[in-house]
Amino acid sequence: MTTTTYDAVIVGARCAGSPTAMLLARSGYRVLLVDRATFPSDTISTHFLTPLGVDSLRRWGLLDRLLATNCPKLGAPRMTINGELMSIAGPDPAEFGLAPRRTVLDKLLLDAAREAGAEIREGVSVREITRDGDRVTGIRARSADGSDIVADAKIVVGADGRSSMVAEAVAAERYEVRPGGTCGFYSYWKTETPIAEAELHIKNKRAMFVFPTNDGETCIGSEWRMDEFAAFKQDVEGNILAVIDTASDIGPRLRAGTRTDKLFGLSNLESYHRKPHGPGWALVGDAGYHVDPVTGQGITNAFRDAELLATAIDDGFSGRAPLEESLANYQQQRDTLGKLMYEVTDQLASLDPSPGLLAMMAQGAPAPA
Repeated sequence: MTTTTYDAVIVGARCAGSPTAMLLARSGYRVLLVDRATFPSDTISTHFLTPLGVDSLRRWGLLDRLLATNCPKLGAPRMTINGELMSIAGPDPAEFGLAPRRTVLDKLLLDAAREAGAEIREGVSVREITRDGDRVTGIRARSADGSDIVADAKIVVGADGRSSMVAEAVAAERYEVRPGGTCGFYSYWKTETPIAEAELHIKNKRAMFVFPTNDGETCIGSEWRMDEFAAFKQDVEGNILAVIDTASDIGPRLRAGTRTDKLFGLSNLESYHRKPHGPGWALVGDAGYHVDPVTGQGITNAFRDAELLATAIDDGFSGRAPLEESLANYQQQRDTLGKLMYEVTDQLASLDPSPGLLAMMAQGAPAPA
């Protein structure tokens, strides 16, 4: 069996894995990117891309491509807490967010990684993380056609989500864990007049969100407390619409429109950090850091951490710093940059937050202990 050697093997090719592969390949490294999915394909998603995430796409030269897919620009979401309007002002009124369909965004990112020179293998199941003593050395995997893939690498990156096979294989330590207290469902609607603005409302211990997305569709959903999951499931669409009626005026437009996709559900929305590096391995995206989706930070976090990790790997491989030191710095930067929003999200996910917390978030002040 032939073994191919790479600088980096990345497991998972969505919002964390493809940018990491793209950035490393642009720096001249030989990269293998694998995913058990084929693209384009959908996945459970927080959906929203904040202005910081939009800036990442701009730096990478990909923003115009995404805007060309008929994905509308979004201003700051209209946000209320128990009926009180919260002002979340950005530093630049020209900033905007996006909420692209994952069928669109993930394929765009994968194509960018391929154009940068990364080798892409879709429909691949990783069976084993290989080692030499304590050091990870590569992967063994199976292609959709049944052929085996054996790849060695200086580093194996797990970008394979909350249930990361790589994180489990290396027994990555978890810390700052917050129990999952919510469940949620969402889907997509088309209305006669497309909904133009994003909304997030928390009222009566329910959250509802609205994100206009590609081709005139709108992503709409709700989060409830986890102990109400069974009640929510009894009439998911009806319950989403009932929550919207309590906080927004778009309910009649939705009922006159059409739901265009299946209902997506998620539960056990635990927040955590995982140690994102060790001998021969690293983690990025939800594999290493996850927060409740109520604040829609997942894609932005994945982009941020992909850039941090690619820089750390490049620093280590190029000799600018010892790899272990540069990866430790990646962890420190990730944790520091995410600290405020981690705390804000945890409190919002209680579905009974203090309005003062949102004011602090808007001002960029440290979160309360």
